[in-house]
Amino acid sequence: MPLPPEEVREKRRGRKREERSRITPNRKQVAVTVVVVTLVAAGVLLYLSPLSRINFAGSIGSGGQADVQLPTGFTIDVFAEGLNGPRFIAFGPDGALYVAERGTGRIVALPDADSDGRADAILPFATGLDQPHSLAYHEGAWYVGVPSGVVRLDDQDGDGAAEAQTAIIDDLPTRVGHTTRTVAFLPDGRMLLSVGSSCNVCTESDPRRAAIVVYDDATGANEQIFATGLRNAVGLTFQPDSGALWVTNNGRDLMGDDVPPETLYQVNEGDHFGWPACHAGTIIDPEFGAEGACDGVVQPALTWQAHSAPLGLVFYDGDAFPEAYRGDLFIALHGSWNRPQMVGYEVLRVPFDDGLPSGPAEVFATGWLTDGRVSGRPVGLAVGPDGALYVSDDRGGFIYRITYGQ
Repeated sequence: MPLPPEEVREKRRGRKREERSRITPNRKQVAVTVVVVTLVAAGVLLYLSPLSRINFAGSIGSGGQADVQLPTGFTIDVFAEGLNGPRFIAFGPDGALYVAERGTGRIVALPDADSDGRADAILPFATGLDQPHSLAYHEGAWYVGVPSGVVRLDDQDGDGAAEAQTAIIDDLPTRVGHTTRTVAFLPDGRMLLSVGSSCNVCTESDPRRAAIVVYDDATGANEQIFATGLRNAVGLTFQPDSGALWVTNNGRDLMGDDVPPETLYQVNEGDHFGWPACHAGTIIDPEFGAEGACDGVVQPALTWQAHSAPLGLVFYDGDAFPEAYRGDLFIALHGSWNRPQMVGYEVLRVPFDDGLPSGPAEVFATGWLTDGRVSGRPVGLAVGPDGALYVSDDRGGFIYRITYGQ
């Protein structure tokens, strides 16, 4: 008995669907194929391009406690752990170490009331901040560098927590290029703010980029340009005796594994340091430079390995280290991400004499990079009231304490 017409048509449709499924891949198969082809093509392009120097191993993932090596007689211990992206650090008038904890958007205090070399607790001082990077105590308040500018924190009742947050500077671009902001105060009370470039190398439309900006006081009045041509001067510090301003500067990428070198500068008001046309005082940029581009630019006081990413720096003004170390400069190297053979991930010592470097930078603390494995990335430095040198590690989440003869 013949089948009804509708059943015949349904059987025919079923056979056609079966035939199509044998010769046509489903959407999931197509998506997987596209992804694989895209990744392979991207890998080929990366290998053939200058970007093949990139090595992200040191800048992603979590770290761990480092096995740090120091000169004979020095010891390193963990002062605090479990922090999320600790950046710059500074001691407050209460003797506690304050930390800009970028990963959680807060400032925390680390007291050591029993002086055992270990923080008693991690105490929130201010929360709800946007990626705090730096902090400076000035005339009864903390000033914090955030991507948009500077926030003042006031502990009005003295209970160890800031009740008031006031935006002092709030008009800097926040999501373009280098976004860390370092705030500091000149001996005369004027406020400085370093602002990195918006790019690897380019001509800036905003004169505040790749520069250090100065304000008349802590209110942010009368914004002026203090110094220019600094691609990314993350670290600012003052020499204790002279009050001179010293900065670390991060050089541009994609000119080679060893060019241009990283630089240390002494900065005076009105100085120009050459970027984007000139690097490290003598190297003309292949894209933005021309003959004479380095004429008249300030020369670096010191140079060292390119792409090692110098950040925090501090003069040793304590009395617990040997006499030979007193007055010397220490520099934290965050470490490379743009070099196949990783470099940095250590703390340098620069000997000083009569206000200037008296020799090349030398490795003081190393061990955050071992056999290609990165356990931590040094960022901030501070000398404590106890004369110890404190180091923040934003990958491992540690604060280390370096002492001598203990």
